[in-house]
Amino acid sequence: MTKTELNTFRRILENSQTDLGNGNRNREALVIETSPDDLDRIQHASERDYAMGNLERNSSRLREVRAALGRMDEGTFGICVSCDESINLKRLAAVPWASFCIACQELADRAQKTGEIDAPLVMAA
Repeated sequence: MTKTELNTFRRILENSQTDLGNGNRNREALVIETSPDDLDRIQHASERDYAMGNLERNSSRLREVRAALGRMDEGTFGICVSCDESINLKRLAAVPWASFCIACQELADRAQKTGEIDAPLVMAA
């Protein structure tokens, strides 16, 4: 990977980190609202559940982005944490925080679905 490509990925990841960090600060949707109407309470609970799911996804993505920036600092960005092979640039362009090559990611996804233990390192942080 060239220095220019690496710098481009760094900028993308740093922008993602900023955006995700700002999104995690918005917790207004988690406020519990009371209402005498059952339908309003159900609607508020549904909105709160949706907001919590978004917050959890953003927090998880933020950890992945920070881990990718850490791999950049260590000089291992773009190398699969499981098999030590290079991660395809097209994959990194689509998912800059990717820590696995396609083959290892597919194995990790299958193992996660089936609950297997002998899978590649799942989400190195």
